Amino acid sequence: MKYKLTALYQQCFLAVVLLLGTNSFAQKLEKFFPAKDLTSVGVYYYPEHWDPSQWERDFQNMEKMGFEFTHFGEFAWAQLEPEEGKYDFKWLDKSLELAEKYHLKVIMCTSTATPPVWLVRKHPEVLATNEDGTKMDHGTRQHATFSSNYYRSYSMKMIAELAKRYGNDKRIMGWQVDNEPRRFLDYGKDAPQRFRDWLKEKYKTISTLNEAWGNNFWSGTYSSFDEINIPLHAEWGMNLHSQLDHYRFADNETATFLDDQAKEIRKFSNPNQWITSNYIPMYDVGYVGQSKELDFVSYTRYMVYGSDLGIGPKGYRVGEYSRIPMSNDFFRPIKGVYGVMELQPGQVNWGSINPQPLPGAMRLWLWNVFAGGSKFTCTYRFRAPLYGYEQFHYGIVGTDGVTPTTGGLEFSQFIKDINTLRKKYDAKAQLPKDYLQRKTGILFNADNVMGIELNRQTNQWNTIDHFTKYYKAVKSFGAPVDFVRDTTNFSNYPVLIVPAYQMIDQQMIDKLTAYAEKGGNLVLSCRTGIQNRKGHLWEAKFYQPMWKLIGSEIESYDLLMPQSPDKIKFNDQEFTWTSWGDLLKPNKATDVWGTFQGDFYAGTPAVTSRKLGKGTVTYVGVDSKKGDLEKQVLTKLYKQQNIPIENYPEGVTVEYRDGFGIAVNYSDKVYEMKLPTNTEIIIGTPSMKTADVLVWKYKN
Repeated sequence: MKYKLTALYQQCFLAVVLLLGTNSFAQKLEKFFPAKDLTSVGVYYYPEHWDPSQWERDFQNMEKMGFEFTHFGEFAWAQLEPEEGKYDFKWLDKSLELAEKYHLKVIMCTSTATPPVWLVRKHPEVLATNEDGTKMDHGTRQHATFSSNYYRSYSMKMIAELAKRYGNDKRIMGWQVDNEPRRFLDYGKDAPQRFRDWLKEKYKTISTLNEAWGNNFWSGTYSSFDEINIPLHAEWGMNLHSQLDHYRFADNETATFLDDQAKEIRKFSNPNQWITSNYIPMYDVGYVGQSKELDFVSYTRYMVYGSDLGIGPKGYRVGEYSRIPMSNDFFRPIKGVYGVMELQPGQVNWGSINPQPLPGAMRLWLWNVFAGGSKFTCTYRFRAPLYGYEQFHYGIVGTDGVTPTTGGLEFSQFIKDINTLRKKYDAKAQLPKDYLQRKTGILFNADNVMGIELNRQTNQWNTIDHFTKYYKAVKSFGAPVDFVRDTTNFSNYPVLIVPAYQMIDQQMIDKLTAYAEKGGNLVLSCRTGIQNRKGHLWEAKFYQPMWKLIGSEIESYDLLMPQSPDKIKFNDQEFTWTSWGDLLKPNKATDVWGTFQGDFYAGTPAVTSRKLGKGTVTYVGVDSKKGDLEKQVLTKLYKQQNIPIENYPEGVTVEYRDGFGIAVNYSDKVYEMKLPTNTEIIIGTPSMKTADVLVWKYKN
């Protein structure tokens, strides 16, 4: 009895701690970003680039255009510390005075992406060294490696001086550490020993490492950590497990460098200032979300730069419609809140081709960012630069420094729109019930993405494209989506999709099993569970630890030549595939939904579904060419489980936040949005042309 009381007490205590932690975070979030403000819009400014006589005019114009904050100092180390140990903050102080005069809050940045020339000349070991031995040099950015001991320690001195001066400055709303941090696969002076130390901390003994890396293969055995060098990724046949660990190490170097900066700032800053970093959305790296000291994460997004064709012959002027919502849904769940630190203001300079965005596209992107729950959006930059690498990059105003660009006008219009929404904000407004009923989680594990991309087995496979097929399908249903992690409570999601989760362990298999047994609808795709967490194949038949969960054996898999695609038959339709197909042998209690066609194993099951406890488990054993099979499978599952879904066409997405519905149209056709009769339209019309936005709320 005493044990039971103790256990009950512990459970209650844990529940209270979790509740207090949740409330504490909510209070912190409300302090940073009051709910009634909905979102805030800002713009980068570089005082160091312009004649000081023009600064006041520029800040005044920012205010006139409606901006609420600006962004300083991310590339200004040479101006902040022109000589070693000698700091100049006068120009930054003046800039802050002017920002305050014109009612602009400030995001202060650390300048670690651009060390000054005196630092790299005096300490050339801080420069990143490539695999071929070439070194980066001054004149670019992000040329100092996070694996340099000296660079990591000296950077903190500059950051400490910055934080001492501005850590209690009420004009500073928050801090951005580094800029678009990257993964350095560095081969410089300190990197090999840092890699060895990281391996020693992870594996403890060399025998454990040898087993994990499979070093009996090709006589790869080490007798000491000191014998290990950084693996050469360009070398054919290099140990895959060592390469994956190198990626993990490099990601840890990035994440801990950001954490070190945040810790240094917090020694001197007050708790009203938040700390973040701005990531380029990349799904094949592990450092995103790994930094523990950041209050939340933000991202950078450019949409028109010659790479994404979009929908229709002129779709390249609007961009690929899944890029912003997928970024929203990837970054938001990491900390429960996110911002966008850079959003394209117009034509850029660095793309393969740099076309003009379609008029209206930038306002469309702003609304798309807002729809996902962003607390702020900032654009790069206020004034178009006259010199330097980005001199053809548009700003909010043009090269004369005063004339608003098309993007500038669209940002101003969005700010006016948000002010309209603020007047209609209702703290008690609820999200539609059917919207919440179709909430979907997509399980993401960076290790799995990195591991698969190291050893794809076919050039027809692309891991992120595989994820995107499922993502686009559920967004067409009008479903709210979270990219969830291994530690997430899956029970919050009526549907959980697990795409290509190749490296798994029994603990995760048990967690997925429990999710389905308690009523969840689990969808697993091909490649899921073929390896253990070390990246080793199971000493068993293919996928055997997964058989009980999916209700089927997997006898083998096939990979097709691109010139010889085959078909999957599902619901009396045929779908093309080439990249990966698992050949299934289902149990009697498992339903066959789809079969292979056109080869020696024609008729073999490719898609199965079964009941498990109160829930279901569906296995999609093939990666279709276009993602149309995946959409049809999910459609059948949602309807079978009475989950209400929409059928929005490609390019149209709909989200709800703060009591508002937001629809955006990236397609090349007019879309007629059907709204309930008790709807108040606030922005736009139901007849939506390309780049149009519609915003509404339900009447009380």
